[in-house]
Amino acid sequence: MTVEVKFESWQLSDEQFFQLCQDNRDLRLERSAKGDLIIMPPTGGETGNSNAGITAQLWLWNNLHKLGVVFDSSTGFKLPNGADRSPDAAWIPLEKWQALNPQQKERFLPLSPDFVIELMSPSDSLETARKKMQEYLDNGTRLGWLINRKTREVEIYRQGQAVEILTNP
Repeated sequence: MTVEVKFESWQLSDEQFFQLCQDNRDLRLERSAKGDLIIMPPTGGETGNSNAGITAQLWLWNNLHKLGVVFDSSTGFKLPNGADRSPDAAWIPLEKWQALNPQQKERFLPLSPDFVIELMSPSDSLETARKKMQEYLDNGTRLGWLINRKTREVEIYRQGQAVEILTNP
């Protein structure tokens, strides 16, 4: 179960949030655009295995075509709206990666990935996952896949288009 901690009287700075994540590497932490801390539990074996497979497939595709850089769920992205997110898998074009300086590459990347994949865990809320996918699009992501293993559906999010839902893809 995901827990959201509200910070109404004070906010973590970007540096404090980064350090909190570094000090608690076993936790999966994100931060909303409002500054609320989102604590997600580790995934179970089935979800973890599926996640590894998805990231591996994306990496293999990218390795073959050499068009960009692939990231796993341990990578943080500082979105333009101020949120800090860690999609299950992500990709950016090579030119975006090369435009970052060495310090930016070592921190949460200051951009929204061009392509994100979110794999729902059994305890994830579909409504929350959909809002997160819309947030990616609102911040510049061009393509997103929301994979729901329980319903065997994939929701495809594209800039300027209605969500497409595939059943048993």
